[in-house]
Amino acid sequence: MRVPYGERVSVDQNGSGPTPRPMPTDPAAIEAEIEVRRAHLAATVDELVVRAHPKQIARRGAQDAMARFRAATRTPDGQLRTERIAAVAAAALALVVLVRWNRRRQRS
Repeated sequence: MRVPYGERVSVDQNGSGPTPRPMPTDPAAIEAEIEVRRAHLAATVDELVVRAHPKQIARRGAQDAMARFRAATRTPDGQLRTERIAAVAAAALALVVLVRWNRRRQRS
């Protein structure tokens, strides 16, 4: 939702984004609103720091790779997809045979 330029907005407590509502005019209420915004901003920055940490990025990448591997080798009910595993094994065997054949041919 776009807020017109110059209109005062306040941020929801749940962090769902800016919601137009009148800003308080009482100095104590303004200070309280500033503290709420400051806490929300600090929590957001902390979350971004955690997300951008190299170890977290690597962990998420490893989890994603494992999930993709499981999805490729297992059915939704947990059974092995033998046809896919057999196809990968056959391709690997064909690659090994091709490499060995190529090495023997180069020696001759």
